[in-house]
Amino acid sequence: MAQSTETDWVSRIADEVIAEAERRAPGKPIVCASGLSPSGPIHLGNLREVMVPHLVADEIKRRGVACEHILSWDDYDRFRKVPAGIDPSWAEHIGKPLTSVPAPAGSAHPNWAEHFKSAMIEALDALGIEVRGISQTAMYTSGAYRDQILFAMRERARIDAVLDRYRTKVTPESAAKKQQKPKDPEMTAAEIEAAEGSGAAGEDDGSSGSAGYFPYKPYCTVCERDLTTITAYDDESTEMTYVCQCGHEETVLLSEFHHGKLVWKVDWPMRWAYEGVIFEPSGVDHQSPGSSFVVGGQLVKEIFGGEQPIGPMYAFVGISGMAKMSSSKGGVPTPLDALEIMEAPLLRWLYARRKPNQSFKVAFDQEIQRLYDEWDALERKVADGTAQPADAAAHRRAVSTAAGELPRTPRPLPYRTLASVVDITTGDEEQTLRILSELDPDTPVRSLEETRPRLDCAQRWINTQVPAEQRTRVREEPDTELLDSLDDAQRESLRLLLDGLDEHWSLDGLTTLVYGVPKVQAGLTPDAKPTPELKVAQRAFFALLYRLLVGRDTGPRLPTLLLAVGADRVRKLLGA
Repeated sequence: MAQSTETDWVSRIADEVIAEAERRAPGKPIVCASGLSPSGPIHLGNLREVMVPHLVADEIKRRGVACEHILSWDDYDRFRKVPAGIDPSWAEHIGKPLTSVPAPAGSAHPNWAEHFKSAMIEALDALGIEVRGISQTAMYTSGAYRDQILFAMRERARIDAVLDRYRTKVTPESAAKKQQKPKDPEMTAAEIEAAEGSGAAGEDDGSSGSAGYFPYKPYCTVCERDLTTITAYDDESTEMTYVCQCGHEETVLLSEFHHGKLVWKVDWPMRWAYEGVIFEPSGVDHQSPGSSFVVGGQLVKEIFGGEQPIGPMYAFVGISGMAKMSSSKGGVPTPLDALEIMEAPLLRWLYARRKPNQSFKVAFDQEIQRLYDEWDALERKVADGTAQPADAAAHRRAVSTAAGELPRTPRPLPYRTLASVVDITTGDEEQTLRILSELDPDTPVRSLEETRPRLDCAQRWINTQVPAEQRTRVREEPDTELLDSLDDAQRESLRLLLDGLDEHWSLDGLTTLVYGVPKVQAGLTPDAKPTPELKVAQRAFFALLYRLLVGRDTGPRLPTLLLAVGADRVRKLLGA
C-alpha cells in the first residue's frame, strides 16, 4: 500500500482511505466526494466541505494512486426561502428546483443555481482545486437515476421502516426546547446562518399520506413546485398519480417521468452506492442522531447494497471582522471575498493546518496581518529546514497540489507593511514604488509586479475592510500649536530623529532610529535592552510623532510611515 511517512492529519486520513479502497474496490480509482447546494452564497464554512476531500484526494494523487474528487451540485434541491437583500417577489418560486428559479436581479447567469455556482467555481480554480462537477438537475432530468428511483419506490416499505427507527415525535416540550437552543452571544446573524449549514439536513424524509410512504417527490409539471402528494403508485406499470397544491393532478409513468427526485435522506445514500464513494466528510448538521448521514449509513447498506463513505465530521469555520462585510455581499463572506484580500496559498493553509474537527476563523479584520506574519515566519522555517514536519506538510499542501505549484508573489514583503503603504499613498503607484524601493536599499524593489498579487490583496483589504475613520491621512501642514507647546526634552527627541534620518533611511535603519532616540535621551546606547521605564518613554515619543504626522495617537508602524511620508515632508511636519 502506498503509505506516507508524514504525520499530518491529511496523510493519516489518506492512509485510511487507500486501505479502505483496497478492501472495497481493489484496482478501481478512489472516489472522494463533496456536495454543495447553490441555494445562496457558498460561504467559507461550505469551503471546508470541499477542502477536506481535496487535500486527501490530492495526497492520494501525489502517491501515484488513481483518485477522483467529485463535487455534486445539489442544484435540483427545492428553493426554500428568499435570502435577505433579494426582492420579496422571489417567494413565488419557493418549492421550485434551484435551476428553475430566476437568478438575482442583474445577474448574467440563466438561473439561481448557476449564479451561485459560478462564483464558487471561480474560487476553486484560483485555489487549485480540481473536481468533476455533477449537476443533480442534469442527472435527474436525464433519467440517469431511473433504475435507482424505481428500485427505491419498490423498496419503499423497507426504507420507511429504516427511517422510522430514527423518527421522533415532536412534543410541545421538545419544540420549546429547540426554540430555546442557546446561541453564542458573540456570533453575528451571518455567523449563525453559516453555522446552521445548508438546511438539507432538516428536510423531510418522504411523504406518508393516505396512499402510504413514498421516498420520491415529484415537481409539478405546471407550477414547477414540489407542493405535491403522490396519491397512487403501481410497481408493475410504474404508473404514478400525484396532486399539487396549485390544483394540478396528473398520472404519469415514473419510468418515463423525470420531474422529481428522491427525498434527501434517500437521495444521498443512493448516490454513495451509485458513485462508489469511499471518502466524504460531513458537517455537524449531518451527523447528529437521526440525521441524513447517520440514517444514510443504514439505507446504503440495507437498501442499496453499498457502504457508507468513511470521513470525519468537520467543525465550524468562523470569521473575524465579519461586521465590516458589506451588506450587499449577502452577509456571509465567500471564498472569492477571502481571495480578494489574501493569496490562495494562505487561504489553503488555514484549512490544511487544522484537523477537520478543529474550528478556526478566517480573518477579515486586523488579524489578517498577524496571520500573514505567521505565514511568512513559516516560509522562512521551511526554507532553512527548521519547520516541524506537520507544519512543513501543511505548507507544502498550501503552496502546491499534485498538478503543480500555485502562483505566488515573487517578492513577498510583509502584508502589514504593504497595507500601511497603500493606506498612506491611497494606491498611487508611483508613490508606492518609491516607498517600497526604499525599504531595503541594498536590494530595492524595482517594479510593483515583484510584489503582486500580495500588494493588490493588501490594497483591497484597506479599501474594503478598514473603516474610513481608521484610514491614515498625513497632515498637509505642521501642527504649529503642538510644536510651540513642546518642552525641551520633546524638542531634543525630534532633533535626534531628524539628525539621523539620512543615515538611517531604510526600513531597518528607521526602526533602529525611532526605538533608539529615547534610549540616547536616557543616556543609553541605541542597542540597549529596553526597561519598563524606557518602554514608557518610547510610547510617549511614538505618540508625539503620530500626532505631528497624522493627527492621532496611533497609526501604521512608524518606520513605514516615515518612509511613506518622505524625508522632506517629515522634516517639514516635525518643525525642522
